[in-house]
Amino acid sequence: MTPPILLAVPNVSEGRDQSTITAIGAAFAAGGPDGPRVLDVHSDPDHHRSVFTLAGRADALVDALMRGARVAAERIDVISPGDPGAEPAGQHPHVGALDVAPIVYLDPSDRGAACAHALVLGDRIGEELHVPVFIYGELYGDDPASARTRAELRRGGAAGLAARMAAGAGRLQPDFGPPRMHARAGATLIASRPPLVAFNLQLAPPATVEDARAIAALIRDGGSTGLPGVRAIGVALGGGVAQVSMNVERPFEVPLAAVVDAIRAHAPVASAELVGLAPAVAFDGFPEDVPVSGFDPARHLIENALGC
Repeated sequence: MTPPILLAVPNVSEGRDQSTITAIGAAFAAGGPDGPRVLDVHSDPDHHRSVFTLAGRADALVDALMRGARVAAERIDVISPGDPGAEPAGQHPHVGALDVAPIVYLDPSDRGAACAHALVLGDRIGEELHVPVFIYGELYGDDPASARTRAELRRGGAAGLAARMAAGAGRLQPDFGPPRMHARAGATLIASRPPLVAFNLQLAPPATVEDARAIAALIRDGGSTGLPGVRAIGVALGGGVAQVSMNVERPFEVPLAAVVDAIRAHAPVASAELVGLAPAVAFDGFPEDVPVSGFDPARHLIENALGC
Protein backbone atom coordinates (compact mmCIF):
# COMPACT_ATOMS: atom_id res chain seq x y z
CA MET A 1 0.00 0.00 0.00
CA THR A 2 1.12 3.55 -0.74
CA PRO A 3 1.76 5.42 2.53
CA PRO A 4 -0.76 8.22 3.09
CA ILE A 5 0.14 11.87 2.65
CA LEU A 6 0.02 13.55 6.03
CA LEU A 7 0.80 17.03 7.30
CA ALA A 8 3.00 18.00 10.21
CA VAL A 9 2.84 21.40 11.90
CA PRO A 10 5.94 21.74 14.11
CA ASN A 11 6.11 24.89 16.24
CA VAL A 12 9.55 26.07 17.37
CA SER A 13 10.19 28.67 20.07
CA GLU A 14 12.04 31.12 17.85
CA GLY A 15 10.40 33.92 15.89
CA ARG A 16 13.16 36.52 15.61
CA ASP A 17 16.52 34.99 14.69
CA GLN A 18 16.20 34.45 10.95
CA SER A 19 19.38 32.37 10.73
CA THR A 20 17.97 29.83 13.22
CA ILE A 21 14.56 29.76 11.52
CA THR A 22 16.24 29.20 8.14
CA ALA A 23 18.48 26.43 9.52
CA ILE A 24 15.51 24.58 11.00
CA GLY A 25 13.53 24.94 7.77
CA ALA A 26 16.47 23.63 5.76
CA ALA A 27 16.69 20.61 8.05
CA PHE A 28 12.99 19.87 7.56
CA ALA A 29 13.44 20.08 3.78
CA ALA A 30 16.69 18.10 3.52
CA GLY A 31 15.15 14.77 2.58
CA GLY A 32 15.68 15.08 -1.17
CA PRO A 33 13.03 14.36 -3.81
CA ASP A 34 11.34 11.74 -1.63
CA GLY A 35 11.23 13.95 1.43
CA PRO A 36 8.33 16.12 2.56
CA ARG A 37 7.60 19.57 1.17
CA VAL A 38 7.71 22.64 3.37
CA LEU A 39 4.43 24.30 2.41
CA ASP A 40 4.62 27.31 4.71
CA VAL A 41 6.68 29.06 7.37
CA HIS A 42 5.00 31.61 9.63
CA SER A 43 7.34 33.47 12.02
CA ASP A 44 6.04 35.90 14.61
CA PRO A 45 8.40 38.07 16.70
CA ASP A 46 5.67 39.03 19.18
CA HIS A 47 4.69 35.43 19.90
CA HIS A 48 8.37 34.47 19.47
CA ARG A 49 7.63 31.30 17.57
CA SER A 50 7.71 29.90 14.05
CA VAL A 51 5.14 27.50 12.68
CA PHE A 52 6.18 25.23 9.80
CA THR A 53 3.75 23.22 7.68
CA LEU A 54 5.13 20.07 6.05
CA ALA A 55 3.44 17.57 3.76
CA GLY A 56 4.68 14.11 2.84
CA ARG A 57 4.60 10.39 3.43
CA ALA A 58 4.30 9.43 7.06
CA ASP A 59 7.75 7.82 7.36
CA ALA A 60 9.45 10.72 5.57
CA LEU A 61 7.69 13.19 7.88
CA VAL A 62 9.12 11.50 10.96
CA ASP A 63 12.65 11.67 9.53
CA ALA A 64 12.17 15.35 8.62
CA LEU A 65 10.81 16.23 12.05
CA MET A 66 13.79 14.54 13.69
CA ARG A 67 16.21 16.58 11.57
CA GLY A 68 14.45 19.82 12.51
CA ALA A 69 14.13 18.82 16.17
CA ARG A 70 17.87 18.20 16.35
CA VAL A 71 18.71 21.65 14.95
CA ALA A 72 16.14 23.30 17.23
CA ALA A 73 17.65 21.57 20.28
CA GLU A 74 21.13 22.73 19.26
CA ARG A 75 20.18 26.36 18.58
CA ILE A 76 17.29 27.28 20.91
CA ASP A 77 17.59 27.57 24.67
CA VAL A 78 14.21 27.81 26.43
CA ILE A 79 15.60 27.14 29.90
CA SER A 80 18.32 29.78 30.38
CA PRO A 81 18.57 32.08 27.33
CA GLY A 82 20.65 35.12 28.20
CA ASP A 83 20.13 35.77 31.92
CA PRO A 84 20.23 32.63 34.09
CA GLY A 85 16.76 31.28 34.75
CA ALA A 86 15.06 33.67 32.32
CA GLU A 87 12.81 32.45 29.54
CA PRO A 88 12.75 34.24 26.18
CA ALA A 89 10.23 37.03 25.98
CA GLY A 90 7.22 36.12 23.88
CA GLN A 91 3.46 36.21 24.07
CA HIS A 92 2.89 32.56 23.22
CA PRO A 93 3.20 29.90 25.96
CA HIS A 94 5.81 27.23 25.27
CA VAL A 95 7.74 24.43 26.98
CA GLY A 96 10.38 23.45 24.44
CA ALA A 97 12.67 24.37 21.56
CA LEU A 98 10.57 22.10 19.36
CA ASP A 99 7.48 22.98 21.35
CA VAL A 100 4.73 20.99 19.66
CA ALA A 101 4.85 18.61 16.71
CA PRO A 102 1.38 17.39 15.70
CA ILE A 103 0.96 14.98 12.80
CA VAL A 104 -2.23 15.84 10.93
CA TYR A 105 -4.43 13.46 8.98
CA LEU A 106 -6.68 14.84 6.25
CA ASP A 107 -8.88 11.76 5.92
CA PRO A 108 -10.30 9.83 8.90
CA SER A 109 -9.04 6.61 7.32
CA ASP A 110 -5.47 7.85 7.85
CA ARG A 111 -5.91 8.45 11.59
CA GLY A 112 -4.23 5.18 12.52
CA ALA A 113 -1.14 5.96 10.44
CA ALA A 114 -0.90 9.44 11.96
CA CYS A 115 -1.18 8.08 15.50
CA ALA A 116 1.39 5.36 14.88
CA HIS A 117 3.96 7.70 13.38
CA ALA A 118 3.39 10.34 16.06
CA LEU A 119 4.31 7.70 18.66
CA VAL A 120 7.38 6.70 16.67
CA LEU A 121 8.40 10.36 16.56
CA GLY A 122 7.98 10.71 20.32
CA ASP A 123 10.07 7.63 20.97
CA ARG A 124 12.86 8.85 18.67
CA ILE A 125 12.98 12.36 20.16
CA GLY A 126 13.21 10.90 23.65
CA GLU A 127 15.78 8.28 22.74
CA GLU A 128 18.00 10.19 20.30
CA LEU A 129 17.78 13.76 21.60
CA HIS A 130 17.20 13.01 25.32
CA VAL A 131 14.26 15.43 25.36
CA PRO A 132 11.19 14.41 27.42
CA VAL A 133 8.08 13.99 25.28
CA PHE A 134 4.46 14.30 26.35
CA ILE A 135 1.57 13.19 24.18
CA TYR A 136 -1.73 15.06 24.29
CA GLY A 137 -5.17 15.22 22.69
CA GLU A 138 -6.70 12.17 21.04
CA LEU A 139 -3.30 10.47 20.97
CA TYR A 140 -3.51 10.37 24.80
CA GLY A 141 -7.00 8.86 24.82
CA ASP A 142 -10.32 8.79 22.99
CA ASP A 143 -12.34 10.22 25.88
CA PRO A 144 -12.34 14.04 25.55
CA ALA A 145 -13.18 14.39 29.23
CA SER A 146 -9.94 12.72 30.33
CA ALA A 147 -7.61 13.58 27.44
CA ARG A 148 -4.50 15.54 28.35
CA THR A 149 -4.50 18.98 26.73
CA ARG A 150 -1.77 21.09 25.23
CA ALA A 151 -2.84 24.01 27.44
CA GLU A 152 -2.44 22.11 30.71
CA LEU A 153 1.04 20.91 29.73
CA ARG A 154 2.07 24.46 28.80
CA ARG A 155 0.67 26.02 31.98
CA GLY A 156 3.44 28.03 33.61
CA GLY A 157 5.75 27.54 30.63
CA ALA A 158 8.92 25.47 30.78
CA ALA A 159 9.48 26.31 34.45
CA GLY A 160 5.96 25.24 35.39
CA LEU A 161 6.24 21.93 33.55
CA ALA A 162 9.65 21.27 35.11
CA ALA A 163 8.19 21.88 38.57
CA ARG A 164 5.33 19.45 37.96
CA MET A 165 7.78 16.84 36.70
CA ALA A 166 9.88 17.20 39.85
CA ALA A 167 7.02 17.34 42.39
CA GLY A 168 7.19 14.30 44.63
CA ALA A 169 5.13 11.15 44.23
CA GLY A 170 2.47 12.80 42.11
CA ARG A 171 4.91 14.15 39.55
CA LEU A 172 4.06 14.32 35.88
CA GLN A 173 5.93 11.63 33.96
CA PRO A 174 6.83 12.03 30.27
CA ASP A 175 5.61 9.39 27.84
CA PHE A 176 9.04 9.12 26.21
CA GLY A 177 12.54 10.21 27.11
CA PRO A 178 14.16 11.19 30.41
CA PRO A 179 12.18 12.15 33.52
CA ARG A 180 13.55 15.69 33.60
CA MET A 181 13.65 18.67 31.25
CA HIS A 182 16.47 18.89 28.72
CA ALA A 183 18.96 21.50 29.96
CA ARG A 184 18.36 23.72 26.91
CA ALA A 185 15.60 22.25 24.74
CA GLY A 186 13.00 21.71 27.49
CA ALA A 187 10.29 19.26 26.44
CA THR A 188 8.28 18.47 23.31
CA LEU A 189 4.52 17.91 23.02
CA ILE A 190 3.25 15.51 20.34
CA ALA A 191 -0.21 14.74 19.00
CA SER A 192 -2.07 13.38 16.02
CA ARG A 193 -5.19 15.25 14.94
CA PRO A 194 -7.36 16.42 12.06
CA PRO A 195 -6.74 19.95 10.72
CA LEU A 196 -7.28 22.91 13.00
CA VAL A 197 -6.96 26.60 12.18
CA ALA A 198 -4.55 28.88 14.05
CA PHE A 199 -6.22 32.25 13.66
CA ASN A 200 -5.65 35.67 15.21
CA LEU A 201 -7.83 38.77 15.27
CA GLN A 202 -6.41 42.22 15.95
CA LEU A 203 -8.87 44.48 17.74
CA ALA A 204 -9.37 48.07 16.61
CA PRO A 205 -8.23 50.89 18.93
CA PRO A 206 -8.87 51.80 21.67
CA ALA A 207 -9.18 48.12 22.68
CA THR A 208 -6.59 47.03 25.26
CA VAL A 209 -4.98 43.70 26.08
CA GLU A 210 -7.35 43.50 29.05
CA ASP A 211 -10.25 43.75 26.59
CA ALA A 212 -8.69 41.02 24.44
CA ARG A 213 -8.30 38.72 27.46
CA ALA A 214 -11.87 39.31 28.59
CA ILE A 215 -13.19 38.60 25.08
CA ALA A 216 -11.05 35.46 24.81
CA ALA A 217 -12.55 34.17 28.07
CA LEU A 218 -16.07 34.77 26.75
CA ILE A 219 -15.73 33.20 23.29
CA ARG A 220 -13.48 30.22 24.03
CA ASP A 221 -15.00 26.78 24.46
CA GLY A 222 -16.62 26.78 27.90
CA GLY A 223 -17.04 30.56 28.05
CA SER A 224 -20.42 32.21 28.51
CA THR A 225 -20.74 32.75 24.74
CA GLY A 226 -18.17 30.11 23.86
CA LEU A 227 -17.75 28.42 20.49
CA PRO A 228 -17.11 24.66 20.46
CA GLY A 229 -13.47 23.74 19.98
CA VAL A 230 -12.18 27.33 20.13
CA ARG A 231 -9.13 27.93 22.34
CA ALA A 232 -8.37 31.62 22.85
CA ILE A 233 -6.03 33.94 24.73
CA GLY A 234 -5.63 37.70 24.69
CA VAL A 235 -2.17 39.10 24.01
CA ALA A 236 -0.48 42.47 23.50
CA LEU A 237 1.47 43.02 20.29
CA GLY A 238 4.03 45.70 19.54
CA GLY A 239 2.65 49.20 19.19
CA GLY A 240 -0.06 48.56 21.76
CA VAL A 241 -2.19 46.37 19.47
CA ALA A 242 -4.54 43.98 21.31
CA GLN A 243 -4.97 40.55 19.76
CA VAL A 244 -7.23 37.56 20.38
CA SER A 245 -5.08 34.56 19.46
CA MET A 246 -6.97 31.33 18.77
CA ASN A 247 -6.89 27.72 17.72
CA VAL A 248 -10.15 26.76 16.02
CA GLU A 249 -10.10 23.01 16.55
CA ARG A 250 -13.37 22.21 14.75
CA PRO A 251 -13.17 24.31 11.56
CA PHE A 252 -15.54 22.03 9.66
CA GLU A 253 -18.25 22.92 12.20
CA VAL A 254 -17.21 26.43 13.25
CA PRO A 255 -16.20 28.59 10.26
CA LEU A 256 -13.96 31.58 10.83
CA ALA A 257 -16.85 33.90 9.96
CA ALA A 258 -18.61 32.70 13.12
CA VAL A 259 -15.48 33.44 15.15
CA VAL A 260 -15.30 36.97 13.73
CA ASP A 261 -18.99 37.52 14.53
CA ALA A 262 -18.52 36.29 18.11
CA ILE A 263 -15.66 38.72 18.73
CA ARG A 264 -17.36 41.62 16.93
CA ALA A 265 -20.20 41.30 19.40
CA HIS A 266 -17.75 42.68 21.99
CA ALA A 267 -15.29 44.92 20.07
CA PRO A 268 -14.52 46.15 16.53
CA VAL A 269 -12.05 44.01 14.57
CA ALA A 270 -9.23 45.68 12.62
CA SER A 271 -7.65 42.72 10.82
CA ALA A 272 -7.07 38.98 10.86
CA GLU A 273 -4.08 36.68 10.57
CA LEU A 274 -3.88 33.03 9.54
CA VAL A 275 -1.00 31.04 11.01
CA GLY A 276 -0.10 28.20 8.67
CA LEU A 277 -2.75 26.57 6.46
CA ALA A 278 -6.50 26.02 6.72
CA PRO A 279 -9.08 23.84 4.98
CA ALA A 280 -11.04 25.83 2.39
CA VAL A 281 -14.35 25.31 4.20
CA ALA A 282 -13.03 27.36 7.15
CA PHE A 283 -13.26 30.51 5.00
CA ASP A 284 -16.84 29.96 3.83
CA GLY A 285 -18.72 33.24 4.24
CA PHE A 286 -15.70 35.09 5.60
CA PRO A 287 -16.50 38.82 5.87
CA GLU A 288 -15.01 40.90 3.05
CA ASP A 289 -14.40 43.89 5.32
CA VAL A 290 -11.85 42.04 7.49
CA PRO A 291 -8.43 41.98 5.81
CA VAL A 292 -6.34 38.82 6.37
CA SER A 293 -2.68 39.82 6.42
CA GLY A 294 -0.64 38.06 3.73
CA PHE A 295 -3.36 35.54 2.95
CA ASP A 296 -2.93 33.79 -0.43
CA PRO A 297 -5.57 31.14 -1.17
CA ALA A 298 -3.20 29.34 -3.53
CA ARG A 299 -0.69 28.82 -0.71
CA HIS A 300 -2.73 28.92 2.47
CA LEU A 301 -5.72 26.68 1.71
CA ILE A 302 -4.72 23.06 2.26
CA GLU A 303 -6.48 21.74 -0.82
CA ASN A 304 -4.76 24.25 -3.11
CA ALA A 305 -1.35 23.83 -1.53
CA LEU A 306 -1.54 20.07 -2.04
CA GLY A 307 -2.96 20.37 -5.55
CA CYS A 308 -6.14 18.52 -4.58
